[in-house]
This record gives sequence, structure tokens and C-alpha cells, in this order.
Amino acid sequence: MIRALALALALAAAAPALAQSEAERAVSDARQRWAESPHGPMLERILPPTFAASELPDRNSAGARLVVQYCVQCHNLPNPAMHQAAKWPAIVKRMVARMQGKGNMGELMAEMMAGVRAPSDAESAVLLAYLERHAQAPFDPRKYPDIEAPQAQSFRLACSQCHVLPDPKRYTASQWRAVVARMEKNMAWMNRVVGSRPVRGEPQLRIDEINAYLAKHARRG
Repeated sequence: MIRALALALALAAAAPALAQSEAERAVSDARQRWAESPHGPMLERILPPTFAASELPDRNSAGARLVVQYCVQCHNLPNPAMHQAAKWPAIVKRMVARMQGKGNMGELMAEMMAGVRAPSDAESAVLLAYLERHAQAPFDPRKYPDIEAPQAQSFRLACSQCHVLPDPKRYTASQWRAVVARMEKNMAWMNRVVGSRPVRGEPQLRIDEINAYLAKHARRG
């Protein structure tokens, strides 16, 4: 398995990295295809559009190139930190099957994926390795005993809605502010898509509290 992955990495590394302008054009082209497809509105609503190709970690690597090349065919660009490493293998396997026209919607899936290219086994291995390498680092409550404190409530509630609770030491305090701002946009986008309405008495998320908790435990420097 290790030798196979090493070979796959070597093969992908031999391919030229996707230039930034090319990456943005690939995303734009995908959105154009959605606009022309009867299934476009459903595809566009799968992921929020707030993560850009320029924000991909190690964005000139073979793995980042493959994320742009294949993942934007069917939805907005995914952030590798959407999931922890343990979840990515099953997700990649499911997505590759869908790109091959297989999946949970029978003939409709094959119709939706017409014209969509699926990665080879070697490319899938490189793609998965990249996503696992830059995946979300899960929160370890043993390192942060104050997680049950009232001032951590907004962090617990907001950041566990869509993915595993993140480790505050993943970023510096200033980096976290940018991430939290993007997550706030994501939550607003998802509420618009699913038509959520405020529930009387529900806890209110306080962005200042989230940033304060993350800054307290953030990576220094």
C-alpha cells in the first residue's frame, strides 16, 4: 500500500501544477455548466461558495490541482478542513463512484454525471492523501478543560454543527478571525438554502465569544 501510494504521488507530481488563473477558470467553467444544466441548482447548493482556490493549502501541489480539477465539476470548491482525516476515505470513495455515474440515484445519477470525468486510481490516491494531510485537526477536550465553561458555549455550538470541533492551535488568532468570518458566511448561506427560520429561545451565537475563545488557545506566532 505504501509503495502504491508513493508511485501515485510520483505520477501526480510529474503533472504541472495548476496555475491560479487556471484554477479560478475551472471553478468558473463549472458554474457555467451548472447554469446550463437542469440539475445545476441542486449541485450548486451542495457546498457554500465561500472557499476559493487561492485558499487551498499547499495550493501548487498535485493534490490541490486534483481537488480543483475534479471536485468543482459537481459542487463548489471543498475545504480539506471540512472533515477530519478519518472521514475523508469514505467520502472520496463515494464521490469517485458518483463521478463514474454510479450512486444513490440510479439512472438520474448517470444522467447528472454525463460529461464529468472521474479520477484514476492513482489520482484518487493522491487526492485522498492531500485531503487527509490538510484535514481538520479534531479538538481534544483533555487539552482544553475550559471547554465546558459558559464562555466556550458559542464555540461548541457553532463549530460542531457542520464538522468535528477544531483544535484551536491549528491557526493563529488573526488567522482564526478570517476563518470564523468565512464560517459565519457559510452558516448564513446554509440557512438561506434550507430556508431555516429563527427558533424562539434558541441559543444565539456570539462571534466575539468564539474569537475570544480561539484567541486564548490559538497557536502563537
